[in-house]
Amino acid sequence: MFRFIVRRLLQLIPTLFGLSLLLFIWVRRLPGGPEDAILGERGTPEMRAAIRRSMGLDEPILVQYGRFVQRLLRLDLGTSSSTKRPVVEEFLERFPGTVELTITALVIAIGIGIPLGYLAARRRGRLLDHLSVGGSLVGICVPIFFLAYVLKAIFSENLGWFPSSGRQDPTIDATRITNFFVLDGLMTREWDAVADALWHLVLPGIALASIPLAIIVRITRASVLEVLNEDFVRTAEAKGLTERTVRGRHVLRNSLLPVVTSIGLLTGGLLSGAVLTETVFAFTGIGAFIYEAIGQRDYPVLLGFIMIISVVYVLVNLLVDLSYSLIDPRVRVR
Repeated sequence: MFRFIVRRLLQLIPTLFGLSLLLFIWVRRLPGGPEDAILGERGTPEMRAAIRRSMGLDEPILVQYGRFVQRLLRLDLGTSSSTKRPVVEEFLERFPGTVELTITALVIAIGIGIPLGYLAARRRGRLLDHLSVGGSLVGICVPIFFLAYVLKAIFSENLGWFPSSGRQDPTIDATRITNFFVLDGLMTREWDAVADALWHLVLPGIALASIPLAIIVRITRASVLEVLNEDFVRTAEAKGLTERTVRGRHVLRNSLLPVVTSIGLLTGGLLSGAVLTETVFAFTGIGAFIYEAIGQRDYPVLLGFIMIISVVYVLVNLLVDLSYSLIDPRVRVR
């Protein structure tokens, strides 16, 4: 296991190197530039040239990329041209909100998707199966931003059951330690802050979980149907094992491998794709900030945030690979 982990970590080096190169080239190909974002339309050519010299944008592209890699290794991602704050500080301030929202969406998607997909497969051709398949198709087709606006209009503005924006009520005097609002409330035993932070996560979490939930239901159903036809399941039933043992040890466990793979991919997608949800609910996370950075051509923020999210995405998939041997006994890590 240790050798496998070391080998996979070493494989991350060329992956992250190639990713940094592609990201650097992509950002440099975007229209405009940081000098346009800083000066606007009134900047003179001399002023633009001075800014480009101060930021090193007049140097050869290879020199710029080399300095970019050096800053990455030092965790120096530069300074935001819009907020004038270090990109690392902006990320550490906003990333916890996106993590909390992602975890909420995953809990909803996994907690409902796996049991529903399993029950749909066990009752193939019945009403529950048809409802789950049809519902998952609707969940995939409905855009997240549309569902977010519908949930906000009904449950926040009309019924008033849930807050419509933000991560927490600003009137609550909550202690900030890690900037994870739920975790901070648990650590300080400020239960009102915990409840309010969780209440703010419900609607954006449901909206963000809609597509992952639909995907998990469909993949779980298909995987369980495939495992049910395997010889080892029929052999277990022929031996007289209880239905609970057959379902838990043989059917569900052996059908989780593709489900876990999809969850790993969905986790990275949720971390990087919460832009629309965070924008609709004015949720303070990295998604909404990246959206603002694109509009303001804030290149340091784009480079830094996307690079860090990519590293997190790669690490999540590494954890998924390591979990295979624990979930499926047929998998052996060498």
